[in-house]
Amino acid sequence: EETGIITELISMKVIILNGSPKAKGNTATALHEVEQTLQQQGIETEWIHVGHLNIHGCIACNKCWHTGICAFQDIVNELSEKMRHADGLVIGSPVYFASANGTLLSLLDRLFYSNLHADWTMKVGASVSIARRGGATATMDVLNKYFLKTNMPVVPSQYWSIAHGTMPGEVTQDEEGMQTMRQLGLNMAFLIKSINLGMKEFGSPKIQEK
Repeated sequence: EETGIITELISMKVIILNGSPKAKGNTATALHEVEQTLQQQGIETEWIHVGHLNIHGCIACNKCWHTGICAFQDIVNELSEKMRHADGLVIGSPVYFASANGTLLSLLDRLFYSNLHADWTMKVGASVSIARRGGATATMDVLNKYFLKTNMPVVPSQYWSIAHGTMPGEVTQDEEGMQTMRQLGLNMAFLIKSINLGMKEFGSPKIQEK
């Protein structure tokens, strides 16, 4: 029985979105800290860099309400398919004027809106925001609202899931920030495993008809 549970848990997967234009900047460094912890806990990860892409914002055409996919055929629909099979999503962003990167927000608006009819209940969400100085908690709040609107539990840590740095690699000097990222990974792995076992025992929470 124990072996069966372990085998089942190893198959669990988290998608990690790097919303920074820089593939190897401070946001990526912090996300890798979360990713390594998840992998150590037996959670598979898939890394996707989106902050450098040309992503159109939502135009409110509402075609996704009838088709279940966004009218723009790009990475958003690819992510929708990946999310069907994922157990969690980590979103990381640098801070731009006390908010997330605009390209990332365009993607998230379309990703979450086009999947309002999909069931992402109890898929686990976590946000990471990186700042030179201020605006990190405001950015984290913006990112977490996507999860909270979608029946997705939000992962806590021992502090807000933020870290500080400007020059590439500087974020590693924020020892508390890096420790917070590791704790975020530990908590996320625990929640995913616990929810998986709870689903087997009790099933998914009933979603009320709107």
